[in-house]
Amino acid sequence: MQVSSTYRYAKISPFKAREVTREIQGLPVSAALDLVAFSPKKAAMLISKTLKSAVANAENNANLRVDGLVVKEAIVGEGPTIKRMMPRARGSGSRILKRTSHIRIVLTDEIEVKKREKTKGQKKPAEKKSTKAKPAPSASKQVAQETKAEASKPPAKKKSGQMEE
Repeated sequence: MQVSSTYRYAKISPFKAREVTREIQGLPVSAALDLVAFSPKKAAMLISKTLKSAVANAENNANLRVDGLVVKEAIVGEGPTIKRMMPRARGSGSRILKRTSHIRIVLTDEIEVKKREKTKGQKKPAEKKSTKAKPAPSASKQVAQETKAEASKPPAKKKSGQMEE
């Protein structure tokens, strides 16, 4: 079953809010709440509020267990833009666009929560190195290497009595 929550007219640019919602998509609710709680962004606070509201909706309205919930969608849509004017040089003015957004989070219990197994003390099997011979460098690479070697040599010293030709 799916449960959703929407925060409308949030005073943040959708571009900034999408940065946080991309990180929580597909995560279990507990992991998403932890990630949002420790994020230093303003959008994280707004998304946390919406996520907690969606969890409350799941518990109270749909009688779902919080342990099995996963963030299916975390969408940030564009809300209305508030337009302001700022005075500029020589009597002109420029527009300031104060963007708003609509944050929508959908939780579901249909997707299985994948938990990683603890692998303390276990090592991954070592990969075998290939024993194939490397192909010989092409003629153009050899010429390039020779010109580099000649360029790195210091120029020969001139004797004091000789003139340049």
